[in-house]
Amino acid sequence: MRVSYLVVLLCALPVAALGQSAPKSDIPVIHYKAVGAWPKPLIGDKGLPAGPWNYIQVTSVAVKKDGNILVMHRGDDPILEYKPNGDLVGPFGDVKFSHGKVMPMQKDVAASGRKPDMSGYQAVYGAAGCSNCGAHEIRVDPEGNVWVVDAPSHLITKMSASGRTLMTLGTRDKRGKSATQFYLPTDIAFAPNGELIVTDGYGNDRVARFSKDGKFLGAFGTRGNGPGQFQLPHGVVVDAKGQIYVTDRDNQRVEVFDANGTFLTEWTGTGGVSGLFMTRDQKIWTGGVLRDLDGHAIGRLSGPGTAGAHGVAATDAGDVYLAQLSGIVQKFAHP
Repeated sequence: MRVSYLVVLLCALPVAALGQSAPKSDIPVIHYKAVGAWPKPLIGDKGLPAGPWNYIQVTSVAVKKDGNILVMHRGDDPILEYKPNGDLVGPFGDVKFSHGKVMPMQKDVAASGRKPDMSGYQAVYGAAGCSNCGAHEIRVDPEGNVWVVDAPSHLITKMSASGRTLMTLGTRDKRGKSATQFYLPTDIAFAPNGELIVTDGYGNDRVARFSKDGKFLGAFGTRGNGPGQFQLPHGVVVDAKGQIYVTDRDNQRVEVFDANGTFLTEWTGTGGVSGLFMTRDQKIWTGGVLRDLDGHAIGRLSGPGTAGAHGVAATDAGDVYLAQLSGIVQKFAHP
């Protein structure tokens, strides 16, 4: 049981957690207040707190239009909705996630059998899988719809604000690199003109563009380390001008593109960032580090693991939530 759990814990770990460099520690600390024990613990049948939530792994967090917080995790009821004060509202959505999991290739296998254009990740299914390990990313679009990414199912689902499925991108359980198929996608973002921007991600090496109603518009990216190339396009956000920001996690950088996918610049020295979030005032949380749109670090959250958070979201008022694969959610109240 212990060996199995450790294997699952490695699933899609950020490269910083696998021994590669993290962002420089000379970035000034932003003095947000860390909110202890968020969300509130459940109360047991003796009227006492039942202890920390058993999330297994927390992969992502999002803020609904009504201000409630959605926590995506890999245990049972993989999306849970909370009030900002930490009270549980209940399970959210009608999506069923894959029991497959994404794994980094073993180094000895990669050295002998990996081709230059091949991803460094693969999916494991069947008895080696785990409950709801497909739960990878959750986002809320400007209209309040909720989108979730199921990486090993190669599927992205759009839900209403009440959790009813409205549309899907990709083909369930069919991998590929086409207008209708992904290969282990990772994230989705929303352009100001309504386009949907998808990082397709662990298996492929591209960013795909779709119209608001799901029509494929094109894709950009190839495997590699050069400008406009990716080893792992993991997280994506879009600014008010339509520029696209992609964290190329295994190359430890953020790449910036125009609305059509033309490479503009890159931010190096970010470390192996997993999660990105565009704030209301057009700044970007790169994990627990806040940057302006030129990539300059404004400040960072203080606390263990904040730089390597797998997911990040912020409220309009500025409160920040971090999703940690260690199985916790961290809340930081705006000063």
